Amino acid sequence: MLRPAAALGLALLALPVTAQDAAPPRPDSDPFLWLEDVEGDSALAWVEARNAETLDHYRAGPDYGPIYDRTLELLTATDRVPFPSIRGDWLYNFWTDDDNPRGLWRRTSWDDYLGGDPTWETLLDVDALGEAEGVNWAYKGASCLEPEGRRCLVRLSRGGADAVETREFDVEDKAFVNGGFLLPEAKGATAWIDEDEVLVATDFGDGSMTTSGYPRVVKRWRRGTPLASAETVYEGEPDDVGVWAASFRRGGETVPVVVRRPSFFEGETYVLRDGSPVLLDLPADADAGFVADRLTVYLRSEWEIGGQTYPQGALLGIGYEDFLAGDRDFEVVFAPSERQTVEGTATTENYVLVSLLDNVSSELRRFRWDGERWDGDRVEAPPLGSVDVVSASDDDDRFFFAYSSFLQPTTLYLAQPDGSAESVRSLPARFDASGLVVEQHEATSDDGTRVPYFLVAKEGADLDGQSPTLLYGYGGFEVALTPSYNEVTGAAWLERGGVYALANIRGGGEFGPAWHRAAQRENRQRAFDDFVAVAEDLVARGVTSPEHLGIMGGSNGGLLVGAAMTQRPDLFGAVVVGVPLLDMRRYHKLLAGASWMAEYGDPDDPDDWAFIREYSPYQNVDADADYPVPLFTTTTRDDRVHPGHARKMAALMESLGHPVRYFENTEGGHGSGVTPEQRATTTAVTYGYLWDRLR
Repeated sequence: MLRPAAALGLALLALPVTAQDAAPPRPDSDPFLWLEDVEGDSALAWVEARNAETLDHYRAGPDYGPIYDRTLELLTATDRVPFPSIRGDWLYNFWTDDDNPRGLWRRTSWDDYLGGDPTWETLLDVDALGEAEGVNWAYKGASCLEPEGRRCLVRLSRGGADAVETREFDVEDKAFVNGGFLLPEAKGATAWIDEDEVLVATDFGDGSMTTSGYPRVVKRWRRGTPLASAETVYEGEPDDVGVWAASFRRGGETVPVVVRRPSFFEGETYVLRDGSPVLLDLPADADAGFVADRLTVYLRSEWEIGGQTYPQGALLGIGYEDFLAGDRDFEVVFAPSERQTVEGTATTENYVLVSLLDNVSSELRRFRWDGERWDGDRVEAPPLGSVDVVSASDDDDRFFFAYSSFLQPTTLYLAQPDGSAESVRSLPARFDASGLVVEQHEATSDDGTRVPYFLVAKEGADLDGQSPTLLYGYGGFEVALTPSYNEVTGAAWLERGGVYALANIRGGGEFGPAWHRAAQRENRQRAFDDFVAVAEDLVARGVTSPEHLGIMGGSNGGLLVGAAMTQRPDLFGAVVVGVPLLDMRRYHKLLAGASWMAEYGDPDDPDDWAFIREYSPYQNVDADADYPVPLFTTTTRDDRVHPGHARKMAALMESLGHPVRYFENTEGGHGSGVTPEQRATTTAVTYGYLWDRLR
């Protein structure tokens, strides 16, 4: 099913200024604007100095070394589960280890994989490629021409950024195709039409990209012709988020698709018929997909059509050709209850697989159209965990799914067409979970809303407020946080005596579109209120106290914890602010920021700035406040959320006399690093900081 691209800005504070009387400052009034020059000499010198200071400090402490070594061991362990991708008679996998830190793209047969000790055939050695070409390549996936799957479009990124170089690859020859399709580095997407044609959305030159930095033009490119001669299929508007190329599989047929997104949560889907784009007449906030000969539609809003009213959050189905002919008599595949939501969908040859959340606990169901109705059954899995489809194919009814919980290691299952499922791989226990229990509680937010959260702690632990506790949150873009096995957090935090809490606040997708929309735009403060309510509940229960309570979030979650810190500095002893948005006055002018205005609002609109400035962390730093010492982490190669957010916030706080810790990985894209060593370094800094602050 086509869903939004995952996902998911300043006052000169010579004197403290309150949010209420602050006017939008001119961009040139920001004394730290120079730190937005990502690879500028002065900016990188500033980064290098802060990195050295931070690494020197934590490497000298008692926690960094053991956490680094343990994390690296986990990330390079050879007994990890090699998650497969189904492509015909082969199962593909991308693998990193101590000898291959940038990874191997490889494959094996079904029989070999299910036999338990597969022999892997290496297709592409990314470390060797990078060494040969002198580029720090990171593998970003491949799209193969089905059903044969021999020709693939491999995406490679310098340093893990979102922008990729796309090259045609032959899996039988194990080599890039001489004279094959080749696209230079850019953000975008490429999809197969047939063996000799692809649909391309990329940077075609002046005027071809949106203000959000994504393509707005899709072209049809034929093998053997220059990219410049490709035929334009569709053009979006400059202020769109972007326009992407994609494809569906439908009964053995590849259906090329153009997806236009005027805003992050609204889109238009066009199918190519006889070479021309035909709009699927669906609600702007709905998601479309195919299973066999039927079109499926996920609704984010109630929809009245054909004399029927379909509820928000429902999954619908209809014959594809019937729909194109004007039929609007949809069947309801699934309609959630008040505490349920459709978290995601996948498809096999004949089934649509529906991942549900029921009071934030995962469940997996599969549905098949029998000619008269949708027949569904539940895929059996334990409760209070996450059940995720790992791999499915539109040419097979077998599929792989995984189950995990906070304390149960990930187990991979193979589901058969008859509905049976068997375990085929299980991750060994990665940390000592003895005595740990999982509980689900609720906090009450300022407006009376019940906000659930999970708590992982020692059974029967003293409620004396002394436990080092880490609270994690996100709260945005309809992304749900669910229980899952995190071996790094388990080894670096839980096993060492820490308590862990996961907040399911508004803005996320835990209870469907309405839960998300409750904290959009002018209602953003509700997400922060919910998070603070969970923190206060942890203190009220005696689990911890402010001096022992740390919070962590990344990306939109970095905005969350940044706002929580500036609004309630008294409530926390540590704040980990990862790859964050913080300057909400300029966020829409930095990299992909303009694409998120449907989530946050437009700072250039005075009405929107009136509510954004109330919480924007960069604009609400107070010289006289008593903040906990925060840790800011980001990466130089993050081309989604600009590293300037973290840099400028750290520099501003330092300039006002507030001590900070700062670490910026030179690689990693919108994450923590590309190689296991880089990720282990970020982990050791992060948890070394938390133990230093909260013990």
